[in-house]
Amino acid sequence: MKSRIQIAVAITGASGSIYAEQLLRKLSTLIQDTSSVVVVMSDNAKLVWQTERGNESFKDLPFRIYDKKDFMSPIASGSSGCQTMVICPCSMGTLGRIASGISDDLITRGADVCLKERRRLILVTRETPLNLIHINNMKTVTEAGGIILPASPSFYSNPVDLEAATMTVVDRIIDMCGIRQESYRWGEES
Repeated sequence: MKSRIQIAVAITGASGSIYAEQLLRKLSTLIQDTSSVVVVMSDNAKLVWQTERGNESFKDLPFRIYDKKDFMSPIASGSSGCQTMVICPCSMGTLGRIASGISDDLITRGADVCLKERRRLILVTRETPLNLIHINNMKTVTEAGGIILPASPSFYSNPVDLEAATMTVVDRIIDMCGIRQESYRWGEES
C-alpha cells in the first residue's frame, strides 16, 4: 500500500491570512489527493481572513474543513494518519495554550497530538514585538518537539510584491513539511 503525506492546516486569528491562503493554494497544486489535507479555522481566523483578504474564499477550499469543536476529527487522535500539522498563522494565545498543554479546541488538541506522538508540528507565529511570555512559550514548544517558523519574509530573492514576499515564508513551510517543490534556493539566480 502506497503511503501519502497527510497534513492538517490550522488557521488562527492572528494577522497574516495571506500566508494561510497562499499555503493552501500551493498545497492544492502540490498534493494530488486533496483528501490528504484537512483544515480547521478558529472563529477569529474567519473574521481576520474576511478583513485582510476582503473575501470568504476559505469557504471554497478543495479540502475538508473541520469545525474547531469537532473532536471526532481524525486529527484529534493519535491513531490518525496525520504526520504534520501547520498552524498558520499562529496567534500568541494559541501558542500559549499549546505550551501549557491546554487542548480546548481542535487546533490545540491536534497540536497536542502531534507533540505526544512525536510528529511534525510547525507554528507560523505572527506577532511583534515579542514579550518574555511569548519567548518562553516558544522555548517550551520547541523543547517539546515543535518547530517555530516565524512569518518573517526573506528578501534575497528580490520579491517584486507582497505576494512574492509572503511566498518566501510559504516556501519554507512547504519545505519543513517535507514536500518537494520548485522554489528559490540561496545562491540560485532569481
